[in-house]
Amino acid sequence: MSKKERIKKGSGAGVDLVDKEKSKDKVTPPSKYQVIYYNDDFTPMQWVAASLIAFFKLTEDQAWNVTKRVHEKGKGIAGGPYSKEIADTKVSKVVQFFRANGYPLLAKSEKVQ
Repeated sequence: MSKKERIKKGSGAGVDLVDKEKSKDKVTPPSKYQVIYYNDDFTPMQWVAASLIAFFKLTEDQAWNVTKRVHEKGKGIAGGPYSKEIADTKVSKVVQFFRANGYPLLAKSEKVQ
């Protein structure tokens, strides 16, 4: 029996390289994240709006719309979509800013569905 015949009979000696190459070609894009502000009863709305303008480059109208959404619905999207690293960095900077000024505003990065 020749070598080709043994491989064809399913001896398991061969590896299908075509299948491996196809699986290598499949690249999934990285997940995106958005920064979410959560409402509290202590942080003034003016500070929330100012942080949205400073950290997320929103216009004054956009910042006030997000601030109202946070106040009325309990949470609002401050910015995004970003890569995980950028979203986490923005969250860290925002939280540090509020803590340094004595306010408990909570911000988190959440994966975009």
